[in-house]
Amino acid sequence: MHLRLTDDEAAFRDEMRAFFTTAIPQEIRDQVAAGRFPGKDAIVTTQRILNAAGLAVPGWPVEWGGRDWTPLQRHIWHEEMLLASVPPPLAFNANMVGPVIANFGSQEIKERFLPQTANLDIWWCQGFSEPNAGSDLASLRTSAVRDGDDWIVNGQKTWTTLGQYADWIFNLVRTDPEADRPQKGISFLLIPMDSPGVTLRPIKLIDGGFEVNEVFFDNVRVPHDFLVGEVNAGWSYAKFLLGNERVGVAPVGSTKRNLAKVKRLALQTGQLDDPLVANKIVELENELLALELTALRVVAHSADGRPHPASSVLKLKGTEIQQAVSELLVDVAGPLSLASGATEGSDVPDWARGAGPSYLNLRKASIYGGSNEIQRQIIAGTILGL
Repeated sequence: MHLRLTDDEAAFRDEMRAFFTTAIPQEIRDQVAAGRFPGKDAIVTTQRILNAAGLAVPGWPVEWGGRDWTPLQRHIWHEEMLLASVPPPLAFNANMVGPVIANFGSQEIKERFLPQTANLDIWWCQGFSEPNAGSDLASLRTSAVRDGDDWIVNGQKTWTTLGQYADWIFNLVRTDPEADRPQKGISFLLIPMDSPGVTLRPIKLIDGGFEVNEVFFDNVRVPHDFLVGEVNAGWSYAKFLLGNERVGVAPVGSTKRNLAKVKRLALQTGQLDDPLVANKIVELENELLALELTALRVVAHSADGRPHPASSVLKLKGTEIQQAVSELLVDVAGPLSLASGATEGSDVPDWARGAGPSYLNLRKASIYGGSNEIQRQIIAGTILGL
């Protein structure tokens, strides 16, 4: 089964496909296709190419670089970008802080930050989770106390992805510790990473990489002007942001690409003759199609730019399929997947060396963007009415 496109939609798809496969340097796309992180410079280069063509932030308001596209056009744009192994626009900029500023920020904050955010002149990172406030985010303790025209920030954030590259961090901070409900005393604050008192410490992951970090705030002075929206309204902005994150966390295109890679490798190694392997591939292909159709429904029924509650379904199922595909690649690689430390001169093929680390790295997908256990609670309450 395939989506049936009109002539105009098919022409739009062909336009996107031609752009992504010709305008983005091949060496960058090769890195992504091989399952490797292309590096900061490659991500910045790609986003600036996209932004110059008006393709970096199509979901934003038109006056800030968005496109007046249909939900299906936005889906095609995203799908073709991932299928072409193009690094997508940095999620922290394009899908998280950018939409929050565009929807809730003052005109001054919009003018100051949105153009630089779209062009990746500012690299943002996220300051939400804390050591004792992850899935229960409302229990966060990082405080911001008003001192004249500034806020004084103290506390700690953790699991700050790619924070080592960031220029700014967007934070949830507690501004009213006496609020009758913890959600009511939280604000959304923007902080330069080079502020005195900000310290970043890397966390080594199970795959051996340094993708996430801890960030410490020790009497960090932040101008009041860097507050987004209203004081103590940050929880509403956070829910809006996390809804956007959950829609984008189901990367149908890249998962399709990875599954096609597994299928090709299984054919080359003769494992496609194994009915168990063949059955698993067909099963995942069907689940991916269902996920794609669900993603289209979610986008089509999102009102006023606010994600539909079913975005939790996308996050839950999308990450489960990602993990299943990475596990199947390990199965196809077999014992060769244990050779993650092999050098370039090894007889072990590159795809097999990377299978193990990729599998291990994607264990995080069940947790970020709100753990899958939390997503099941949201689905039960807001969709099923249980």
